[in-house]
Amino acid sequence: MSVKLDVLVGGMCETDFSGYPDCRDDTIKAQQVALGLGLGARVTIETPLMWIDKSETWALAYQLGGDALVETIVEESHTCYLGERGARHDWGYGCGECPACKLRKIGWEKWVVASAAEG
Repeated sequence: MSVKLDVLVGGMCETDFSGYPDCRDDTIKAQQVALGLGLGARVTIETPLMWIDKSETWALAYQLGGDALVETIVEESHTCYLGERGARHDWGYGCGECPACKLRKIGWEKWVVASAAEG
């Protein structure tokens, strides 16, 4: 089965860059060009989270889908650059020590505090 899709959507975010070049806007733009050239078709990579931080990402998820979407992100998405899926934290799976996990944890905690203060 062949599906003709021309838009990819990803959760990459440069605002809380953790030292990994793959989440930078310039990298994503370069990947978009490379995919288009390799496939011989226009491909767009959308990154709606690129310029918001992790706490804003959690807030947006809650705003768009409530507890169900937040829980889906916690259970199904992955941030850890060490690939750890055995350790489950309030903010999701990960080693808890790599820069990506630390950013996700800090963002989660900041969002939880802000949410509690709002009501």
